[in-house]
Amino acid sequence: MTENSLESSLLPNLPEFSVSELSSLLKRALEDRFEHVRVRGEISGFKRHTSGHLYLSLKDANAVLDAVCWRGTAARLGLKPEDGMEVVCAGRITTYPGRSKYQLVVETMELAGEGALLKLLEDRKRKLAAEGLFDAARKKPLPYLPEVIGVVTSPTGAVIRDILHRLADRFPRRVILWPVAVQGSGAAEQVAGAIEGFNRLQSGGTIPRPDLLIVARGGGSLEDLWAFNEEIVVRAAAASAIPLISAVGHETDTTLIDFASDRRAPTPTAAAEIAVPVRGELLAQTMENGQRLVRAWNRMVEERRSRLEGLARGLPDPVRLLEQASQRFDDWSERFMNAATGFVARRQERLGSLPDLARTLKQLIKAKEQEFSASAARLRKAQLLAEIERQGRETDRLALRLRPATVRLLDRVAERIDGLGKRLDNLSYRRVLDRGYALVRDSTGGSVTAAAATSAGMAVSIEFHDGVAGAVIGKMEPRRSETGTRRETNPSHSGAKDKVKSKQGSLL
Repeated sequence: MTENSLESSLLPNLPEFSVSELSSLLKRALEDRFEHVRVRGEISGFKRHTSGHLYLSLKDANAVLDAVCWRGTAARLGLKPEDGMEVVCAGRITTYPGRSKYQLVVETMELAGEGALLKLLEDRKRKLAAEGLFDAARKKPLPYLPEVIGVVTSPTGAVIRDILHRLADRFPRRVILWPVAVQGSGAAEQVAGAIEGFNRLQSGGTIPRPDLLIVARGGGSLEDLWAFNEEIVVRAAAASAIPLISAVGHETDTTLIDFASDRRAPTPTAAAEIAVPVRGELLAQTMENGQRLVRAWNRMVEERRSRLEGLARGLPDPVRLLEQASQRFDDWSERFMNAATGFVARRQERLGSLPDLARTLKQLIKAKEQEFSASAARLRKAQLLAEIERQGRETDRLALRLRPATVRLLDRVAERIDGLGKRLDNLSYRRVLDRGYALVRDSTGGSVTAAAATSAGMAVSIEFHDGVAGAVIGKMEPRRSETGTRRETNPSHSGAKDKVKSKQGSLL
């Protein structure tokens, strides 16, 4: 019997499976054999379904493995899958009978190595920087001495104790702790929620709103600090209306929250030092400033006193000024009273002569009336009665015009007298003195109008507009021309000038 005939005789003896039975057997075989596996690969074809499940493929240079992550597990992954991200997924292998394919059910997912983390970190940093979240113009100044400080960190670590201890040493302030997880699943959401929660507090509420926030964590590896590189934390720090100090890790550790915060501290202890000044140094500086202010005030007062005393020495005695003004007022009052008395007397004298003038005018009118009456009688005799009556009417009219004309004449005479009085006052030599001139008198009281009338050593008095001063004539110098040279004396011209001068008369 040949081999082919043997195989043909055995085929009817193989068990027969339905499609569902065979799929179930394959599913159970794979799940039993590959119940727990870790697979490393690059994410490709990532898709988040509306149901919340994640569908993706893991690939390397030679193969592709489909994977699925159920909704409940996806919420606990701790990172956001993206195409091109190299990850290590842990889970189990199973089949999907509806499409005759096997797939990996992902239970955990982590980045594959530090290089992948750094690449993801750089990509995220460029993205957030392009949005302007790291711009220096967005950073807010820190308060000099905050009343309340909000701290976002783990309540059980050494970080909060270091911060409280440093604040107590420098300047004790009220601290409100918002406890969060600082690494692991859900840490980024808790940190972002704490920052947003502090910003939602209202001023004057039961829990006071902090004036400053500190987000702190101790040192660790890149994976340990990854929560502070998450986009949700960086955006919450950038959007904080309260000034924020980031103090994550040690001096060499850098996270994305450091770029979005208003100030980065190398350590949590340094964050406490940045938050408040040293109370002792502040007191010493305040005392020094107070002493400097007192010294400056005393120096200013002394300078003002010296200036005031100097100015006082340059001022004339106010009592003497008042005495001179009072004397001048008495002089002008006396002159005014004398002038007013004389003016009134002249007006009364003029008014007294008016009745005599009126009586003379009445006598003249009466004589004229008598003459007119005689003429009328003669004319009546000559049968000129009409003419006489016309003359009588003309006489009455003239008499009416004469009375107001007389009054106007007297008013014009009075106005002319007033005008002459004002001109006389304006031509007084005292008006000339008021314009800055002075009157020189010799010892006899006569006015001195020329330098030739003086001699060296001669005592004179100089009258100004506000008083008289004594003086002694010194050496007499010839008058200089406008160009500064001595004027030549020309006998032929001096006589003409003397004639002009004699015609011009004295200024006074």
